[in-house]
Amino acid sequence: MWSFFSRDPTKDFPYEIGEPNPDFEGQSIWTLHKAKKKGATGGEDVSVFVFEVKNGGEHLLDVARGAIKRLKTLRHPSILAYLDSLETEKTVYLATERIEPLYSRLSRLTALEDGLQRDLYFSWGIFQITRALSFLNNDGNLRHNNVNLWSVFVNEESGEWKLGGVEYMTAVDITYTPLPPSLQIYCPPEAKENVKPPTKCSIDMWGLGCLIWESFNKPIDSVSNLKTTDQLPKQLVTVYRELTGANAEGRPNPADVIARCRSNGGFFKNDLVDALLFLEEIQMKERGEKGRFFQQLANQLESFPDGVGRYKILPQLLAAFEFGDAGSAVLPPLLQLGRQLPDAEYQKRVVPCVVKLFASNDRATRLRLLQQLDRFVNHLQPATVNEAIFPQVARGFLDTNPAVREQTIKSIIHLAPKLDYNNLNVETLRYFARLQSKDDQGGIRTNTTVCLGKIAQHLHPQIRQKVLIGAFIRGTRDPFPPARSASVLALAATQQYFLLQEVANRILPALCPLTTDVDKGVRDNAFRTIRGFLSKLERVSEDPGLRESMEADVNTATPSLSNAAATWAGWAVTAVTAKFYRSQSDTPKSSHPHNASRIILSKPASLEQASSSQSSASTTATTSSATSMTSLDHDHEHDNQNTGNSNSDCDWDCWEADNWGDMEQQPQVSGNTMVSPTTNSPKPHDQWTSLEEEPEEEIADGIQEKTDAPDVGWEDTEFQPLEDFQQEQPEEAESGSTSGINKFEEARRKREERKLARQRQLEAKRAAKLRTGAPAKKI
Repeated sequence: MWSFFSRDPTKDFPYEIGEPNPDFEGQSIWTLHKAKKKGATGGEDVSVFVFEVKNGGEHLLDVARGAIKRLKTLRHPSILAYLDSLETEKTVYLATERIEPLYSRLSRLTALEDGLQRDLYFSWGIFQITRALSFLNNDGNLRHNNVNLWSVFVNEESGEWKLGGVEYMTAVDITYTPLPPSLQIYCPPEAKENVKPPTKCSIDMWGLGCLIWESFNKPIDSVSNLKTTDQLPKQLVTVYRELTGANAEGRPNPADVIARCRSNGGFFKNDLVDALLFLEEIQMKERGEKGRFFQQLANQLESFPDGVGRYKILPQLLAAFEFGDAGSAVLPPLLQLGRQLPDAEYQKRVVPCVVKLFASNDRATRLRLLQQLDRFVNHLQPATVNEAIFPQVARGFLDTNPAVREQTIKSIIHLAPKLDYNNLNVETLRYFARLQSKDDQGGIRTNTTVCLGKIAQHLHPQIRQKVLIGAFIRGTRDPFPPARSASVLALAATQQYFLLQEVANRILPALCPLTTDVDKGVRDNAFRTIRGFLSKLERVSEDPGLRESMEADVNTATPSLSNAAATWAGWAVTAVTAKFYRSQSDTPKSSHPHNASRIILSKPASLEQASSSQSSASTTATTSSATSMTSLDHDHEHDNQNTGNSNSDCDWDCWEADNWGDMEQQPQVSGNTMVSPTTNSPKPHDQWTSLEEEPEEEIADGIQEKTDAPDVGWEDTEFQPLEDFQQEQPEEAESGSTSGINKFEEARRKREERKLARQRQLEAKRAAKLRTGAPAKKI
């Protein structure tokens, strides 16, 4: 009477069951269905085994109940994971992790080419099943009795093999019970009803042999199929023949199979199995072992099967970082695997690790992050960059280690598009002004200029007009030739941002002195840039209507360098956007003194054509990462002191000024650098000795000549503007008098006299040094 009001028990089962898997029908008492958890956000995917009572009767119902009971009590990473179950009058439901039959996965693999990934996949899968059998036979004293292609399932995400089909599992000391007719082909030849097997693992080892054969071939049609070993890997043939041998007592224990196949040259001895086993035991490994492992792992991930990295290795890496002491060593493989993630998952799983690493006080960690910034910066949200990452990156501008300062500068290239107004136009430029004017490393000053040229398009138009010309003109007076060359290139590459009046009044007067530079590369670049600017002025002079189009990008908020690339400055755009200067601050000194000062500036072919003989024989190389890492911790104690230094001593507003002073007066540095008693600044010759390799005597003489007379240089006042001269002689110019020409001749004569006076000064100083016993330099 009350049955009408009874509740359907299936409504209490928290999973929505989908269509059955056709590959699994008829191979078990169960049917396998895809399912989703009810009410879960996005729907958690699971699998559900369904047994219909009407199709099996009471005997099979007991088998199904026994399988659920066994699976509930078995917890092992290589055994199918139990989630939930429900029994009604008509049906039994068993929910497990999301899996598919091994047969279905292998059917798709056969279409792929045989290769390293497939071999690795089979080795890890067979290893997992062998490990599960070792757990059952040796640790649980259980016998599976049904190991074959249809009792193994594959996790759909990670691709891991899972042992299921526990319907016929018994204790090892129980007599053998034959399998149903559909599975009789998997019975070993010695198995007889109500007879105890000769060993506790002989039955399951026969099944393991069947599974190995079916993995590399197809489902078994006849026991005679097992005699064919053509498709099996050579490393497995010997063990396989023992597993499928007629002598049941001669079949090895699963633990012995693992030990033999894990030895050198064994089927289970490969990068994938080694990596996954290491990750399972990572909490017991030493820090040095972890570092070496993560370094190797980054190079191995490409050869690993799809899904294993994302769903098996990545969670282990995140756990090692969160709960272990893996630190920044986990970053390379973490970022490489992160490329496989959708953006939402990347934000949830990888970005928090990156933010946490940026906050680390370990200098090596920060350096490694900066070096790999380009691999993850596109996944960072602007708010995350400005609030969490940039404040930590900015610490590197004041770091005592040159490698960290240099890498911090380069990182701004990737961060600039995401920085807000204050961080980019105020904070970053303030640091850049300090580095360009005060840093004792020529390579860092050079790279600051290069970086400023690269981020020019992201600067606010008003700030850009204030800063660029002054910064690049300052760079043209740097004693380091690559810094001067970089400044010239940057002026050309960013020419679209300059008013023509600024070109005529400030840029050209600053470039002209470089046409007599001691470095051929600087001279060539200067001439080329001057010709470009002059042609631009000449075109506007002939057609004033072009001025508006040529100055179109000056006040544009988001201009593009592509506009400049289409003009005469395209060669400079290519050069300034190619590579940074290759710093040598940590490079060991060359054993060849005559090549010690040769400097190479990383640049494209267009710039190499204008390189000097000084750079053509370069022996310097990029900063050694290992050397940098070694030296990082020695300077770590100075971090807090430098972070607290005020930046107000070199605010970026100083870039507005035309009068930059003498860039050759370097700041005082510690160590072996000699400081001039008159200027209280190190002499560039001595600075090169301690920081950037000692130059040849001929080049050193040229540098010494410049530094010995800091008050003599290519000052703006030496170039009298043509307009001023015409204002002085308006009448003569209008009447066609020759006095204007005479005035030019007089100005040129005065310049020649000043040059001769400078030379006499230098010769007098050299003679004074010789009289005081200073070593004579090679002329």
